[in-house]
Amino acid sequence: MRNSKKVLIDSNPGRSAQTYGIARQLGTDMDLIHEPSVGVIGNKGDSQCYLGVQQKVEAIHESLRLRIGVGEEELSMRLIQPEYTVATSDGMRNGTREMRYSLIGREVTHDSVCEHLSASGLEGTIAVVACDKPPVGTLAAILEHDRPAIMMSDGTIRPGIDSVTNERLDIISGFQIAGSDDEETKRRIACEACPGFGSCGGMFTYNTMQTFLGVVGMEPLHMVSPASDDLRRVEQFPGELISYLKGLIESRITPRDIVTRDSIRNAMIVAMAIGGSTNVLLHAPEIARAAGYANFSDQIMSPEEFNYLSEHVVPVLVDARPFGTYSMVDIDDCGGVQVIVKELLDAGLLNGETVTCTGETLAAQIARLNPPPPDGTVIYPVSTPYKDTGGLRVLGGNLSPEYSAVLKLAGVEGGLDDNIFVGKARVFDSEELLLIALEQEPLTFKDRDMVIVRYEGPSGAPGMPEMLDSTSRITTLCRQQDIVVGLMTDARFSGGSVGLVIGHVGPEAALGGPIALIENGDEIIVDLNINELNCSELNDPETFKMRKTLWEQTVQSHGGMHPAVGVADTRLLNRMRFSAVSAKLGGGMHPNRILWVSAPREPVKSSFVPSNIFRGNNKD
Repeated sequence: MRNSKKVLIDSNPGRSAQTYGIARQLGTDMDLIHEPSVGVIGNKGDSQCYLGVQQKVEAIHESLRLRIGVGEEELSMRLIQPEYTVATSDGMRNGTREMRYSLIGREVTHDSVCEHLSASGLEGTIAVVACDKPPVGTLAAILEHDRPAIMMSDGTIRPGIDSVTNERLDIISGFQIAGSDDEETKRRIACEACPGFGSCGGMFTYNTMQTFLGVVGMEPLHMVSPASDDLRRVEQFPGELISYLKGLIESRITPRDIVTRDSIRNAMIVAMAIGGSTNVLLHAPEIARAAGYANFSDQIMSPEEFNYLSEHVVPVLVDARPFGTYSMVDIDDCGGVQVIVKELLDAGLLNGETVTCTGETLAAQIARLNPPPPDGTVIYPVSTPYKDTGGLRVLGGNLSPEYSAVLKLAGVEGGLDDNIFVGKARVFDSEELLLIALEQEPLTFKDRDMVIVRYEGPSGAPGMPEMLDSTSRITTLCRQQDIVVGLMTDARFSGGSVGLVIGHVGPEAALGGPIALIENGDEIIVDLNINELNCSELNDPETFKMRKTLWEQTVQSHGGMHPAVGVADTRLLNRMRFSAVSAKLGGGMHPNRILWVSAPREPVKSSFVPSNIFRGNNKD
């Protein structure tokens, strides 16, 4: 174990005074105030995603309080009060400048949890997490603290029902109808899409990352898929979490023992198999960094291996929103994400020997849970999958020299001929300008346009907003006009986005990446046969040099910053502007844009190689 137990509260009467007082108020044994501390943390925000968190935190806290003591089944520890982080609602802010704070919120959550864990010296932590950015920030801080900890997702919201059509609704339904002229229908959908509480219910970023947490080993798998309002989350799971945490403390198993090279690789493979959000390629490097791995591509999974697995080895196993029909509550009704994990384990795609927060290996946890076989409608077997290839693809090429651009292939609805898209660039220097064009002149968008949205990257926006409003409007326009319009950006997308959309293009425009040099009418080629994203005009060295020189002159004449970058009028936005690393490295805030890693470690490489017993794994 990296650190030994450290008790922060000694016998000094000044330092002990409030500790005695808290123990008295909480009704715990005051003789235990000098023991290591244990407590619960949770994520809060201003949307329905977070409304259920406090209830679970309080239920776990009360269960902990009743388990504090000196008995054999009790924890001889100092109980501390619950703490909460703050977060921004993605749904309310998508398409606004306030959306810049969404990814920044991951970093703020990390800082907040880091302060709490470090200052409190927590020896045991239970975290209840919601939405997608706060869980990643929470886990990153937990990994840096590296004391026994366990996580539980708050759970998803249940789908709404359209009172007129009786069709299922979710927040994506609202965004996809935003361009309609039917004000009555827009209001009805908005009122009926989110009838309860919990995070987004489709296989969007929240459920991608909660599944990731379970597979990487930090959350018991059977706790991932139940809805937020499922009574198990307040009646059954609190006691189980405490027992698992007690086992971790006694066995001296820390988060870095759980989150390893192979467990992260497992989680990436499952993300492909569920057709998960592109954001996993932003969040996974941040989790790996916090676990001590400085270079995700070299130490965990290279883009080449990722693409090979996605193309030839890993299929999509779920018919799930936004590219399919069903939600996480349906997956839970069919046995939960453990059904998916068992299928992948049995097919040879996952390493079952990784350690999990239950104290078991992944394979042993699955064997104990004994999930049912796939139902064949919501969850498909590996032998006859929903889609033959994995849901994500990473692209290089002259527009993505960092090999960072990501396409959610599972969500593409058309435009690929022999795996190739060829279109003409239509350039916008901000998402705001694109939204104005989509609102005021939608019919000016033509078949095979490739919309370019730039200066919205981690430094440029600053904050790398996701573009659910833009992609939803384009998706609706394409369906109505029977055309194909692509979108590429140095920003990112919601897990609810569908269509030919490519994000995380790097280097970003604000830092002089090739995306900054594209002009209207340029030929853009997306070639999934070679996994490249190219601008034909930039293949010409003279053209590239001329455009680069003009860009540099513009920057120089504006004091070292391109005039198209977003306004950074708060300390937090300025911090992001001058400290954000590239999307390939996680897009987080680090001193001087240099990735910082606490206690770096080399990965322990196992002999396990992902394979699929139902197909040959040769590229042929």
